[in-house]
Amino acid sequence: MNPINCDFSPMKETLKDELLQVILSLQQSVEEMDTNTNCLLGNFEKIKERFMTIEMKAATFYLNCYLSPFTEKYPELSHSVQNMSLKRHGGLIVIQRQDALEAFIQPGIHIGADLTHSLLESIFFPGNPLHDGAVLVNRNQIESAANVLPLSERYTGEKKLGTRHRAALGLSEMSDALVMVVSEETGKISFAFQGNLYPISTPGII
Repeated sequence: MNPINCDFSPMKETLKDELLQVILSLQQSVEEMDTNTNCLLGNFEKIKERFMTIEMKAATFYLNCYLSPFTEKYPELSHSVQNMSLKRHGGLIVIQRQDALEAFIQPGIHIGADLTHSLLESIFFPGNPLHDGAVLVNRNQIESAANVLPLSERYTGEKKLGTRHRAALGLSEMSDALVMVVSEETGKISFAFQGNLYPISTPGII
């Protein structure tokens, strides 16, 4: 990624402020343990939710930074995954960056069309024969659909990841590609990058 495209300073300051607030909440919980006989589980739940909000806010910012040097179509990507999220239509979208991906992807069907949110959403519409595989985006085009990605063996906690998330992680472990995932079960959006999976906030992920 070209760092000129992103100024991380404002986001870092925002994250620092919000993390300091969480630390303050934790300190207050510690103090309450000496004076309050009530259950503190509610406090822990609120702190956990704040951590998740901070993580999603940061991931949303960095997603834009990671995409912008490699495609001008990230507003179209944002629009499409948000619509898919609302409808619970699963999706798997690979955005090629610097690394060639031919060695890692089992090729699907060539598309070779400009990336639009309507075309992307139609590919992942349930019942479309192309909806089960991954779409490959190269620059501003949908290069192909129904591609098969390598699967990661990663576990998260006690639960094994679903196939789309394992595929997203698998490719990100082998290349610098960024892979966006929409969960068919929950509608949640995340992206895989450099072997890690990050949830992103909606609406308005740009």
